[in-house]
Amino acid sequence: MVPPAMSQVKSAVDDDERAQPQGDPQPRAVDPMALLSYLISGMVVYGGAGWLLDRWLDFASLFFPIGLVLGVAAGGYLGYMRFLRS
Repeated sequence: MVPPAMSQVKSAVDDDERAQPQGDPQPRAVDPMALLSYLISGMVVYGGAGWLLDRWLDFASLFFPIGLVLGVAAGGYLGYMRFLRS
């Protein structure tokens, strides 16, 4: 036998499941600040890795700009996959 409190919880859960519409979920809203943060963080991470490679391998400025470009590309791709692809 199910305690009365548990039956009330079960009926509330059943009501919530029926209240949700079936079918396609609503598309996500694109947050421009999140997209910008993906681009900036990609530049910081990959640009920083390029700067460290430049310091470690004693280059003047070879890997830093490559890292910045790769960071923008990776951040843009991540933003596309997360927000714009539906």
